[in-house]
Amino acid sequence: MAGCGDVASNATTTRDRVAVVMTGQNRQETDVRTDPQAEPLDSAPPESGAAEGVPSPRRPWIRRWLRRLALGGAVLLVVVTSASFIYNAVTARRASPPGGLRYVQAAGIRTRYQTWGEAGSPVVLIHGAFESVDTWSRLAPLLARDHRVFALDLTGNGYSERRGPYTVGHFAQQVLGFLDAMHLGGPGERPLLVGHSSGAAVAAEAALRAPERIGHVMLLDGDALDTGAGPPPAFKYVLIDPYRTSLLRLGLSSDRLIRSLYNAQCGPGCPPLNASGLNQWRRPLQVPGAEAALWSMLAQGVPGLPADQVARLAAVPIPKAVVFGARDDVFSAQTPQETARRIGAPPPTLIPGARHLTMISNPRDVAAAVETLAAHST
Repeated sequence: MAGCGDVASNATTTRDRVAVVMTGQNRQETDVRTDPQAEPLDSAPPESGAAEGVPSPRRPWIRRWLRRLALGGAVLLVVVTSASFIYNAVTARRASPPGGLRYVQAAGIRTRYQTWGEAGSPVVLIHGAFESVDTWSRLAPLLARDHRVFALDLTGNGYSERRGPYTVGHFAQQVLGFLDAMHLGGPGERPLLVGHSSGAAVAAEAALRAPERIGHVMLLDGDALDTGAGPPPAFKYVLIDPYRTSLLRLGLSSDRLIRSLYNAQCGPGCPPLNASGLNQWRRPLQVPGAEAALWSMLAQGVPGLPADQVARLAAVPIPKAVVFGARDDVFSAQTPQETARRIGAPPPTLIPGARHLTMISNPRDVAAAVETLAAHST
């Protein structure tokens, strides 16, 4: 019995010791949790490659949002591109030139032209960029009272055949070919050239190439210079098909946009655009080949000549004149005087209140300036 008591006593003692050990361990774990400076009991060694001071990886939510944005952009691009292709296909039908137009071969280019008047000295009207024969519809009848008036669509514009390159030299060659076709340029038939806006450079180049065939030169709302005007060089890389075609056709379909551009260039002195007037500006850009020619011309910028080449006109012994709208914001206020000095012309004629389309807003003033120039003989 005594042995049994000893065994019981030993068991009790063992349980007490285990309890003490466990209590101590629990107390130690509690101390670790409550002491911020204590190291964990079973802390794992740092992973290989981890270094103190290395920033933690980018947060997972940033990567998720970047992936979502990329996916959304890709979906949007597919949708916009598909819509653009569909819209271009639906609007692919091109307009036909109006009936009753007159054409002639000029330097190998099928050239649309119009004439007014049956007597008097010849006047040849050369339009600017994105204009046409119809741009002269208010001025030409006034000049026709005393002159035979001719106007042509430069290639790439209006309803003439589209054939590049769309450069000043190529345009001037077409103009000289037009003089041949109209039997102009000989004795007693030397025309007065009126070049509007970028057409001023074409008139100047024609006079430089064949001064013996030209009677007078007027630069109207243009300085004939190659100023680099036009879209930036990156334009042709950023605005590409099918998007540029969609944007062009959407713009041409907007009466409000066409009227806004017209009013900005023409000013309050111009007649408002009715349906026929809108069609005059819109339709030439809707005929076959017009879009491709437009992109080519925009890539080259507004045509012009180097200043030293324009200055050569001063040595050409023919009467010259410079006419500008006094409020033409396409050019600086000094441009008219500088242009007149450069080409050896008298002081410029400034039309009060007029902007960039003086032959539309102030046809009588322009006609008077033409008459004044025509009165000067070589």
